[in-house]
Amino acid sequence: MPRVKRGVTGHARHKKVLKLMKGQRGSKSKLYRRAHEAMLKAFSYAYRHRRERKRNMRRLWIARVNAAVRLHGLTYSRFMAGLKSAGVEIDRKSLADLAVKDPPVFAKIVDTVKDKVGQEA
Repeated sequence: MPRVKRGVTGHARHKKVLKLMKGQRGSKSKLYRRAHEAMLKAFSYAYRHRRERKRNMRRLWIARVNAAVRLHGLTYSRFMAGLKSAGVEIDRKSLADLAVKDPPVFAKIVDTVKDKVGQEA
């Protein structure tokens, strides 16, 4: 079996890694071994933080809804319980968007929830 010289494929792989790490500082963008280490670390961070971003966005929506609901004299937990008992199926993202961009519509939602919460008490 003939010997395979791997210069072309190896060089291409090195170029690919160095191109990916173009914005890194120092030797991480110049030397293959350091760039490869940085690439592995960067990809693992990216993977982890894609999931973390989802958590952070949910926290932000909850904070926005809570702040908007408190202006109407309710707490977040009572508001969400009232939404559920009123049968309103709006997710937190939409609620936060309404609270910021369309306060009158959000106020109507809060009023329907207040009526429902008032009936239960």
